[in-house]
Amino acid sequence: MTADEARSAARSEERHTGQRSRRAVVLGGGLAGATAALELADAGLETTLVETRPRLGGLVFSFRRDSKAGALTVDNGQHVYLRCCTAYRWFLERVGAAGLAPLQRRMDVPVLDVAPERPRLGRLRRTAAPVPLHLAASLATYPHLSLADRASVGRAALALKALDPADPALDGIDFATWLRRHGQSDRAVEALWDLVGVPTLNAYAPDASMGLAAMVFKTGLLSEPGAADIGWAHSPLGDIHDVLTRAALDRAGVRTLLQTRARAVEPAGDGPGWRVTAEGRDGAEELEAGTVVLAVPQQEAHGLLPEGALPDPDALLDIGTAPILNVHVIYDRKVLRRPFFAALGTPVQWVFDRTAASGLTGGGQYLALSQSAAQKEIDLPVATLRERYLPELERLLPAARGAGVRDFFVTRERTATFAPTPGVGRLRPGPRTEAPGIHLAGAWTATGWPATMEGAVRSGAAAAREALAVLGRPQEREPVPGSSGIPGTEGRAIT
Repeated sequence: MTADEARSAARSEERHTGQRSRRAVVLGGGLAGATAALELADAGLETTLVETRPRLGGLVFSFRRDSKAGALTVDNGQHVYLRCCTAYRWFLERVGAAGLAPLQRRMDVPVLDVAPERPRLGRLRRTAAPVPLHLAASLATYPHLSLADRASVGRAALALKALDPADPALDGIDFATWLRRHGQSDRAVEALWDLVGVPTLNAYAPDASMGLAAMVFKTGLLSEPGAADIGWAHSPLGDIHDVLTRAALDRAGVRTLLQTRARAVEPAGDGPGWRVTAEGRDGAEELEAGTVVLAVPQQEAHGLLPEGALPDPDALLDIGTAPILNVHVIYDRKVLRRPFFAALGTPVQWVFDRTAASGLTGGGQYLALSQSAAQKEIDLPVATLRERYLPELERLLPAARGAGVRDFFVTRERTATFAPTPGVGRLRPGPRTEAPGIHLAGAWTATGWPATMEGAVRSGAAAAREALAVLGRPQEREPVPGSSGIPGTEGRAIT
C-alpha cells in the first residue's frame, strides 16, 4: 500500500469510527430501555432500540382476551405509582400519557379486615399537615391497631425517618429484624408495615433488605405530605407503554426493531465502538455503535456483557427474582363501590376495579387482585386458586355473595421483580461499566429503589446520562428527575 493509499484508508476508518460514535443501540424496550433511547435520541445520537417481543413495555403490558364476558383488554398486572415517583411522572409526560394515569388528590387507602365477625373498614389517609403530622389523625383512628401499637408505630416511624437508606449496614439486615428491635408487634407488621411493604418491595418483612424498606417508607410516607398519593392507569397499560411510547420514540427519531433478539455484543474490531449482532424476522443484522445500553433482565445482561465489563459479572446471577400473581374475576353485577382496597386477615392483598379500563360491557364488574411475593401460589392450578379466592372475596364483599362469576383467570409473572433480599445492594451494578461505551439499565441496577416503574425510568435516564458524559456531550436540558441522585453509583461499576 502506498503512503497515499494508507492515508486514504486512515481517513476512511476515522470517518467510520466517527459515525459509530454518533450511534447508540439500546437493548430492551421496557421502561428502562425506552427512557434511555428517548434521552439519547434527544441528545442527537442516532439511536436504535431492539426488543425481543412484538411490543414495547417489558413487564408492563396489556393483551386481548376473548372472555366469557366478551372481548377484554387485560393488563398483565396492576401497576401503581406514587406522587414521589418523579421520574415515572416525567415519563408519562414525555410520552403524552399523564392524563391516562392520574393521581389521587390525597392519599386514601381503604383497608378491610375480615378477622372480626364482619368486615371492618379502616382508612389510611393523609392531611395537608406537615410530615409526620400528616398521618397522625389517620393512625389515631386506625381501627386495625391497638392503642399500644399505634404509639409504637409512631416511635418506629420517627426512628426510620432518621435513617440513611444508602447506609450499607442497613442492606445487610432484614426489615423484620429492625421492626422487632423497635417494638413492632406481629399485628403492627401485618396491618401497616407489610400492608405497604409487600406491594412495593415484593417481599414480606423477613425477606426484605432494611435499606430498601427504609427507602420506601422514608421517601413514600415521611418525605413530604403528598409523597404517597397513589396513581394508576385508568386505561390499558399497553396504550401508555406500547402505543404512546412507540409514537414518542418515532417522533424522537428512534429506530425501533421489534421481535428482534440481540445475540452478541462484541468490539467493532476496527477502532472504538461495538458491534451488536441482532436476529429478527428478516434475518440477522449487525448494528455498530459507540454506545450500547443493556436494558434487559440481569441474567440476559450477564450473557451479553463483553469480557471485562464488570469485575465480577457472575454477581448478576446472584440477584434473585420474585413473582407476582394476578387473579382476575368478572362478576355479573357490581360488587365493589370503591376503586380499590387493601385487605387483612385473608390471603387477598389488594383489589382493584378494572371494569372501565378493560372495556367490559353488558353490565357486571371486573376485579383484579394483585398478589405480591407469591412464591407459594405462583404455580398453583387455576381451579385451586378459584377455590381459594372466590370465598375470600365473598368474605370481604357481601355484595359478591350470590353474584354470578362470568369469568375467572390468572396471569403469572414468575420473574416480576428482582428479589429485594438483604445484601442485594452490593450486587446491583451502576450504569457505567469498565467497557467504554457499555452501560446498564433496568430496575435491578443500583437506583436506590426497589423494583418499581420509578426505578426502571431512573435507571434508563442514568444510563443515558453516563453515556453522554463519556462522549463529552452532557445533556443541555434538565435531567430526568432522580437520574443523577443515585448515591455512590456515578461513573463506576458496583461490585
